[in-house]
Amino acid sequence: MWQKKGLIYKPDGSQPFSRTHAQVPFGYPMKDKLRVYFSTRDENISSAVSFVELNPDNLSEVVYVHDKTCLSKGEVGMFDETGTMPSWFLPVGDEIWLYYTGWNKSETASYRLGIGLAISKDGGLTFERKFTGPLLDRYIFDQVWVAQPCVIREEQADGSIRWRMWYLSCTKIEVIHGHPEPFYDVKYAESADGIHWERTGHVCVGYDEFTDAIGRPTVYKDGNLYKMYFSYRNATNYRTDVQRSYRIGYAESEDGVEWVRKDELAGIERSTEGWDSMMMDYCHIFPHQNQWVMFYNGNGFGASGFGYATQSKTD
Repeated sequence: MWQKKGLIYKPDGSQPFSRTHAQVPFGYPMKDKLRVYFSTRDENISSAVSFVELNPDNLSEVVYVHDKTCLSKGEVGMFDETGTMPSWFLPVGDEIWLYYTGWNKSETASYRLGIGLAISKDGGLTFERKFTGPLLDRYIFDQVWVAQPCVIREEQADGSIRWRMWYLSCTKIEVIHGHPEPFYDVKYAESADGIHWERTGHVCVGYDEFTDAIGRPTVYKDGNLYKMYFSYRNATNYRTDVQRSYRIGYAESEDGVEWVRKDELAGIERSTEGWDSMMMDYCHIFPHQNQWVMFYNGNGFGASGFGYATQSKTD
């Protein structure tokens, strides 16, 4: 079971680039601190990447709030022209690679998303786009858009490195109560270099009688078992009806490709009141001081900020 520790951070609105939201938090341990990257929004609802730093011995204590963006929206016409949202950070040599979601508006479907790569050479303070175009975009298996990847590297028996990605794949849009609603599942891709990705359309976590959309997957290996946490919701009235809104789900796999969904073992529920009582979404899980830490968003898709929960590594 996860032990909830409470809300950590919500923007106070004083920075022009960060009026609202601390969405899709990602914990990045550093030498003497723990940095949390997230997506925040300006007055035009354009998202950008920034961070806060926490006391590693007390994750409830914010010791630094960054006053700049690390990666802002792209140029006019580009896949990220209306915003950037971080998804996964990886140390690669002396660099930090950021796989991010680029936003651009759509007249009929509200928005379209793609997956980009930006690289930091200054310890994660700023990120420069590796390419101005996306690494992954809509495709024969990903009909509408792709977004929010989780990326890990694994050494193979021959010494080579296999890059593995679990990402969101939007397959259709349905107009419900006059609003275009996206339907998206979790698919899988592989790469030899982290840049060129092979997709087969393999679904890791898909739709069911309730699930119409799945939030950012976080995958990690616990012993010989792959574990995936994610958020999931229905397509109708999920913004206002707690029975249909985001909650945390869970799946297991022996190979990282074929997954068995076991939501009953997620071990964490929405609260009965407060900042995470309507929604729980966009979690990231990582090891820290001999335990697992989960950062996650609550109500309003990150408008209420992010908090955390912990779990013993023996659970």
